[in-house]
Amino acid sequence: MPVEQASPAREGAILLKWGFEKYRSGFRRITRASQRHFEAADWHGVQRDMRERLLLYTSVVEKVVASITTLVRGRKDEVWAGMKEEYSRLMAGRGDLELAETFFNSVARKVFDTVGVHADREYVRLGEGDRRAPAWTVPVRTYPATLSAFPGPFAEGSVGRQILDDYAFSVPYADAEGDARLIALEIEKATASAWPFSPSAFDFVEMLEPVFFRGKGAYLVGRVVRGARALPLIVALLNKGGRIWVDAVLLTEAEAGTVFSYTRSYFHVDVEAPAGMIHFLKALMPRKPVAELYAGLGYDKHAKTELYRDLLRHVERSCDRFDVARGERGLVMIVFTMPSYDLVFKVIRDVFGPTKTVTRSGVMERYRFVFEHDRAGRLVDVQPFEHLTFHKDRFEPALLAELCAEAKDSVVLDGDRVVIRHLYTERRVTPLNLYLREAPEDHAREAVLDFGRALRDLGATNVFPGDMLLKNFGMTRSGRVVFYDYDELCLLTEVDFRELPEDDGGPSGEASFYVGPRDVFPQEFINFFGFPRPLRELFVRVHGDLIAPAWWNRMKERHLRGEILDVYPYKPARRLHGRYPGDGDDTGQRLR
Repeated sequence: MPVEQASPAREGAILLKWGFEKYRSGFRRITRASQRHFEAADWHGVQRDMRERLLLYTSVVEKVVASITTLVRGRKDEVWAGMKEEYSRLMAGRGDLELAETFFNSVARKVFDTVGVHADREYVRLGEGDRRAPAWTVPVRTYPATLSAFPGPFAEGSVGRQILDDYAFSVPYADAEGDARLIALEIEKATASAWPFSPSAFDFVEMLEPVFFRGKGAYLVGRVVRGARALPLIVALLNKGGRIWVDAVLLTEAEAGTVFSYTRSYFHVDVEAPAGMIHFLKALMPRKPVAELYAGLGYDKHAKTELYRDLLRHVERSCDRFDVARGERGLVMIVFTMPSYDLVFKVIRDVFGPTKTVTRSGVMERYRFVFEHDRAGRLVDVQPFEHLTFHKDRFEPALLAELCAEAKDSVVLDGDRVVIRHLYTERRVTPLNLYLREAPEDHAREAVLDFGRALRDLGATNVFPGDMLLKNFGMTRSGRVVFYDYDELCLLTEVDFRELPEDDGGPSGEASFYVGPRDVFPQEFINFFGFPRPLRELFVRVHGDLIAPAWWNRMKERHLRGEILDVYPYKPARRLHGRYPGDGDDTGQRLR
């Protein structure tokens, strides 16, 4: 009896299932290698894997799109609805279903060149309530506080010791007993402050079983629970001198939010059911958007899905209009926002300002560079979008006129629809030049100090901002200075930092010395900053080495030697030990 041949819809669904599983297995394989890199202190391996994992999704999607396009040639519309139904049946019950649906959408939008939302071709999931899995779908380890009441192995500090015992590595802890006591002490101080009238400090500690790896650090993430209340708990680990050290114990929502910041690179953490982990993390950081949490775990494509759905819901529920964002007019980008929404949207202009030599492709390349590079807590994460549509009534007339006149390569007015072929989204921050004008004096002084720290952190990750004007930097809600204008950003090792020669300019008053295309004169930075005199004096007193070539050239030399420097996602005061065996000149952190 002849075997019935699978329909094109089923064949396509099977191809999609194969592609998604290929992506997930590759993603998890790379992620699991992070522990080996951490144990071996193989920081170059960490960087290679970070880039490989970031590029994996697009590579697999392109393979599936090519196969699907061949399969459904000439009959896309008639096959696709059935393919979606078959795919839903094949993927039902998976712990990573939300990622599987986003993968399907990525292929669909490539096959159809989708503009706007097409619910018949994609998984839209708008207005369907919270579909995230409950916290118990991700494995946790529980440590009762009552263990400390028992003698022997259940002695004082036992919760900390049991945590370290359970999270063992192939290299030993340098001082497990001492670090366990430090963990217990930090928990005791935090609970006494949070719950001063409680008869007992806490009920139990609950830790996510997977370890979070990023850069040169490993992080144990969980919470301290008492009744219905909980504090975040993040134990930061370092491998120094072939031994594992507890470098910090963080127990506030603000500290957890900084570790999971949208200005940092993505974690490598192996988890089968991401939605359960997102649910757990959202309980620790309730003000952090779900999209940012998915991005923090490395699921940047699904983060875009969550962000896009949230934007559509917000547009549907609000009535305010898109308008030009605060700050100086950009020479490369038209930047706009919606007053009630915490994002800015950036569209590339057709023609750049006269002082700009970069091209459109060069700008896009720099934004790709930021996506792949270590952001060190100082570069704002960017999500590119294509083929978005909004009703023209949602735009202020002046903004719409500017978009249609000066960004024709990206924006088309199609009847009542505004079709944006390409834009970038970023979290909204306050431009630093505006912040310094408007902030109280003590806040402005701290901002200037953190601006210097931001330059050091960027230098420690081989990044040079290029354009040092304060309008290109911003202040986050948590009080950190970040950089967000990437059209002139480059590697620090691509720049020649020179002393400014003494030159009277001759009869014409113009400098007569040669300036090469890669030459930068740090002595000029202080004039670009445009600080008022008291803030200028403060910057020079604390960060004066940044306005001379020596610091920049020293950093350049270290990067050319292949060094990977430390940049920590917490304040120096939270570090428990200070210097470690084998530490060099930790330039990126010394003045944080």
